[in-house]
Amino acid sequence: MEERTQRGADACLQRLPSEILIKILSYLDAASLFSISYANKLIYQLTNDNALCRKIYISEFGRNKKGKSTCMNELLLLKTAAVGLQDHAAGYWKRQLLKAVATCDIKKLKRDLRHMNLFTGLPYQTEQVLRNLHVTWELTASEESGHEGTLQLIWSRFCETSVCLCWSGGDCLPNYQHISTLQLHGVRKITHSCSGLKNPGGRSLMSKVDMQALTQSAKVIGQDRMVELRMLQPGILIGTWKDQCSVAFIMFTLHFHRLAERSIQGSLFRPHMEPTVRPAFDDIDPEYGLHGYQLHIVLHNTICKLMSGSFSQLFCNRSQIRDGLIQLTAISETDLSQHTPLSGSITLPWRCEALQGSVENCCIMSLTLLDEFRNPFWCVSSPVSVELEYPSSVSFDYDGEHFLIHHLDADGQVKMKLVWMKKQKQFVVFSLVVYVSVSKVNEHFGRDY
Repeated sequence: MEERTQRGADACLQRLPSEILIKILSYLDAASLFSISYANKLIYQLTNDNALCRKIYISEFGRNKKGKSTCMNELLLLKTAAVGLQDHAAGYWKRQLLKAVATCDIKKLKRDLRHMNLFTGLPYQTEQVLRNLHVTWELTASEESGHEGTLQLIWSRFCETSVCLCWSGGDCLPNYQHISTLQLHGVRKITHSCSGLKNPGGRSLMSKVDMQALTQSAKVIGQDRMVELRMLQPGILIGTWKDQCSVAFIMFTLHFHRLAERSIQGSLFRPHMEPTVRPAFDDIDPEYGLHGYQLHIVLHNTICKLMSGSFSQLFCNRSQIRDGLIQLTAISETDLSQHTPLSGSITLPWRCEALQGSVENCCIMSLTLLDEFRNPFWCVSSPVSVELEYPSSVSFDYDGEHFLIHHLDADGQVKMKLVWMKKQKQFVVFSLVVYVSVSKVNEHFGRDY
């Protein structure tokens, strides 16, 4: 029925003179023009008309409300247009219009993200910017057979310095052991008022995961009566049905550091390349080691926040560097004033379609380490597991069972020690130490630790 209706609408459009259709299209703004161009082949060809696109270009980028030039680079293009529209192939001004929209969007993005949070070193408005730009994320799962399927996001949750994303395809998801690659793309949806149109948007590659290389080394970090949680690598979690290889859901956790840029400024096949930022000159003797670092850490799950804390003036003397790691102590075992209780139980709730559950002793850790110039130096957002510490630390202040959260990746480690206070029925963090890889520091600052 829908197909017959669509054919009828296309036939009506075919009977209208192209001049009338172009006149109608000239009342659209740039975003609506790009959206409607995907309606059918005829409309796509008409939206490539140079006169049409140049008119919209001048309307949107020629003058602002005060009559002044808005984007000088765009106006230079307008001056060159006097040579004649016929000197350019069809679609030329549509491409220029698209470039102009992208340029102005990037300028606005930079303006919106310029205000920084003093504690996290991250932009205040990351979540709001992503929502205003109508950014979402798509996951493409490829099978060994070559079949590809794009999954739609079923839920997302923002939490202070990260966002948690979850996909579930039901029967569409292939067997866990048959997935060859996972590709994560940021997608900016173009908004328009025509509900019947497709909603295209640019796709920015953010991550491409070789499943065949990771499947065997995936670590089971928790389970409940229905699912097992397998962590492929930091930030990527796959829930598989218990005693089966079929996938229940796939979860990514993304840190806010340059998340907006990574979500929209890459291409379909290449991720956004972060600009190389050379650190400011540090005139302090390298023998002094690292100094003035600041840590912001959040423990949370898919529903609520369990802990959030900032720790400043972290340092490590050169003589304390061991085994290729630089130790920064945020919470000391001997300083009771630093010990921090958690505000809830350590669980990781999950849901997919009609089923839901909760895995105990798992949560999500989002870490932001700032260097002495208050620039993000190491950013992590990943599921973690809480395990009984063995052998247990000796503590004269707490008599409960001791637990350990240990995160490890190529840039460093995080060790967080907790004690279960049975009477209060809550966890208390009594030690938090961050270990930064010496090679990461040397590469960034040009040192030789």
